[in-house]
This record gives sequence, structure tokens and C-alpha cells, in this order.
Amino acid sequence: MNILSSENIVLFSFALIIIAFLYSSVGHGGASGYLALMSIFAFPISIMKPSALLLNLFVSSISFLFYYRKNYFKPKLFYPFAIASIPAAFIGGFVTLDNTIYKIILGIVLVFAALRLFGVFNFKEKEEVKINLPFALAIGFAIGLLSGMLGIGGGIILSPILLFLGWASVKESAAVSSLFIFVNSFAGMLGFFLGGKTIPIESFYLVPIAVVGGILGGFYGSGSFSNRTLKMVLGTVILMASVKLIFP
Repeated sequence: MNILSSENIVLFSFALIIIAFLYSSVGHGGASGYLALMSIFAFPISIMKPSALLLNLFVSSISFLFYYRKNYFKPKLFYPFAIASIPAAFIGGFVTLDNTIYKIILGIVLVFAALRLFGVFNFKEKEEVKINLPFALAIGFAIGLLSGMLGIGGGIILSPILLFLGWASVKESAAVSSLFIFVNSFAGMLGFFLGGKTIPIESFYLVPIAVVGGILGGFYGSGSFSNRTLKMVLGTVILMASVKLIFP
């Protein structure tokens, strides 16, 4: 990996495993974490977006399988969001933002992701409420479009919304979010390809590293795992990356 020195490769790989582990444990693909990490290590933006989408595909699918096996997945909750988000993510994948605009928008999303890890948006489970279909479609479209443009899956935004509105329990939101991330990342990747772009070879080097963390995270997260200290550390790192992006 020519982007990093030999010393930084070890540090980056270790951090990547931790990020994939933590995000997979809560049903997320980890794109916001990967983008923050790549930003800290000064990866070119041309590598950041496709790498985040690619890693999302692998880690979110692994996480979903673990939660699905524990019967936390609710198809009726997933479909309304996916129907609207898939075409929106596809459209977003075509969009190439100006580098400055991309960094500012990504930085704002990373602030949200960091606050999520700090527990700011960890809403308590409510008594189950019937889903509002038009509202769910609108949410799905908005998250999908943003996901495609930035190279994220959108689970970091969807999960707290599901909990806040009382549409899912914590484990159910993790199961739905993981598949939501997968389909958004896939649609965003298709849009990326059809826009005439390709995935850099460096992106593929990251896959086996992230998969290790994804498998461990999915296994423990679908059980009873919770590690607040690691989440606080990761949240701090992501917050630092967001500041670096917004105020270079």
C-alpha cells in the first residue's frame, strides 16, 4: 500500500480492525469510521469514497448475517426504507462533489457519527409504534441520496431514527440498518461505476483486514456485547477527523 509507510500500515490496520469490530457489533458497516480514519492518514479523496463503499459491502453483510440468525430482522420494517433509498443512493453515486464541499459535508456527518458513539442519540426503546409509510419513504430517500454522494451506507443515521420513533428495538434496528447499509452501498457502487469511475487497487487491500473486525463484531454484537470505553475512544478519533475536514 504505497499511501502509507510500513510503520503506519501496522497502525492503520489495527485501527481498521477496531472500527470494523465496533460498527459491526451495532449492525453498521463502518463507512463513517473508515472515512475518518483515511482522512487522518491523509488518503486521497479519490480512494476514500470507493474504499468506504467496498468495505461497507463486506462488513454490513457479515453483521446482517449474525443478526438475521438471531431472528432480529423485520422485513416489513426494512422494505419502506430500502425502496426509496436504493434509487437515491444510485443517483448519489453518480455525483462527484467538489473536494471542499465533500470534506465539509462529510465532516458534519462524522460529527453526527461521533455523537452517536458518545451515546447522545442512544434513545431508549419505546413501546412499538406502527410505521408511517410516507415518512419512512422520505427518510429512506434522503439517507440514500446522502449515502451515495459521500460513500457511506446511512445506518449511522437510520438507527437512531428507528429508535426515536419507536419503530424498532435496539437489536431490530441493528439488523435492519445492516441490510440497509448493504443495499445502499451496492447501489452507490453501481452509480460510481456507471459514472465512469473505478475502484483503486489499494481499496481491495483493506478488505481482509476489515472482514476480521466485522466477523468478531457481528458475533459479539448480536449477543450481549457492549464496550463503552472503545466507543468513546473511537468517537473521539472520529470527532478529531471531522474537525480536520471542516477546518483544514
